[in-house]
Amino acid sequence: MGEILEFPAPAPAAPGERSEQPEPLWRELVGREVRRERVRRGERLVDVSGRAGVSTQYLSEVERGLKDPSSEMLQAIAGALDLSVRELATRVSAPTALALAA
Repeated sequence: MGEILEFPAPAPAAPGERSEQPEPLWRELVGREVRRERVRRGERLVDVSGRAGVSTQYLSEVERGLKDPSSEMLQAIAGALDLSVRELATRVSAPTALALAA
């Protein structure tokens, strides 16, 4: 069985204030991390999408947070970037990823 990853709590707003920005969606955080890794590796959308077996359009939509990939698609995309789904999820749930999303 897999291990449970705890998500860090969002920074609380100052007393009496409400946070202006909503918490980012999981698909947006995943997309940002996929794009960050692809760019870090110096690869094009077409390179990664070809290895993952998905269309370039689909990968682009995942990166932009417009698509919520299934677990199978996420595994294919992560694998094309030499990552495991667990590693990708760990990166997404890290406090730095959440801070960059703000």
